[in-house]
Amino acid sequence: MSSCQKKLQIMRANIPRLWLFTDARNNAVLERAIGDLPKGSGVVFRHYHLDDMARHARFDQVRGFANNGGHLIILSGDADRAKAWGADGIYGPAARLARADNMLKLGAVHDADELKRAEAAGADAVFLSPIFPTRSHVGGDHLGIAGFTELARLAVCPVIALGGMTAARWDRMPANIAHGWAAIDGLSDKSNVLQQPNDSPASDRQ
Repeated sequence: MSSCQKKLQIMRANIPRLWLFTDARNNAVLERAIGDLPKGSGVVFRHYHLDDMARHARFDQVRGFANNGGHLIILSGDADRAKAWGADGIYGPAARLARADNMLKLGAVHDADELKRAEAAGADAVFLSPIFPTRSHVGGDHLGIAGFTELARLAVCPVIALGGMTAARWDRMPANIAHGWAAIDGLSDKSNVLQQPNDSPASDRQ
């Protein structure tokens, strides 16, 4: 087994439970927000507002912050770009995952059909969203806790809750359903108390 394969095997066995998503609106506080994450968390780099050259440069900076904190760095993009930029994996729809080899595959899922396709494409975990109303999709539909629970129970791979999530909302999620949670604002705003999902016993969440 090569060193790359060993690294991938370790990452698959230790999918982070807490994930920060990057965006234009948390760009100015990323270094601090990443520094606040518990060691072994994950960062999904989006930054769609930048052109390719600027996006690559910012990714390199964010990758440095993530590496310093012992976090995974995932690119929302195609597999070739993720490999060229030195990402630990990719995030996106099933079609994108199917073309990714020797890296972590994290699926973007919103319904049962997308979940099925992501798992067929070899997703190591999926982000199921949106759970709550979000600033990213103002006025859009959301799953709610009941809808999330129903879909998450269909999954074989770990399911991570995304969309309007905060530490307080994580505490409201039913026990033993979600692997963890992810957020933009919920992990960037200092008014939110950061909490690693497995820091509180599952029995404490109703």
